[in-house]
Amino acid sequence: MPLFEVRRGNGAGFGNGATPGAGMTTLGHQVVSNFYQAMVLDGRGYQIRAGTISVPVVGDVLITDAAAEMTIDAASATTIMPIAANISFNLAAATLFEVAGKSVATVSSGGTAFVPLPLKSDGAAAVSTARVQAAGACTVTAELATTTLRHFSWSQPIAAGAWPTWYDWQPLYAPVLVGARCFYIQVGADTTGPSYYANVDYIEVPTLLVNPS
Repeated sequence: MPLFEVRRGNGAGFGNGATPGAGMTTLGHQVVSNFYQAMVLDGRGYQIRAGTISVPVVGDVLITDAAAEMTIDAASATTIMPIAANISFNLAAATLFEVAGKSVATVSSGGTAFVPLPLKSDGAAAVSTARVQAAGACTVTAELATTTLRHFSWSQPIAAGAWPTWYDWQPLYAPVLVGARCFYIQVGADTTGPSYYANVDYIEVPTLLVNPS
């Protein structure tokens, strides 16, 4: 006997176009998942990444205004919610390492296109678009304290070898970035760009689901 059965209702389309269902145990108890997991089960989770196998990418020499390594763009009518990011340094030869995640109301305008990967293996393609390119080659709008949101930042002034060589971000509550909007990652160090691997996971929904009026 299966651990749970799915009972489908007559709601709007979710989960790759299917109608939403209720997960039930064999005793009739409803199975409740957290919001992020529910969105991934519905096929609304995606990932962008930088670096493959043992071929890392190289960051900028210090973080530079209007330059990013990774971007996720949501056009009007689409909303994105970044839920996790990981930056793992491969060669930490410099000092003054910096990592930041920010968002602005203008989509990126330069950098190599990256097709977001579904976190549900049979999920539909993303509506949002992305770019990934080394050494700050993704172009974003200039940072201003009055218009740019800072979601996380990390810096390490100690010489390499004396600190953990990764940074993880998993927000307690995800920022809700209503398109048009760009979420971006910046990576840098002082004397030479650090080599690293990185990924960002995010949720994508039609804006009508968060702004129904």
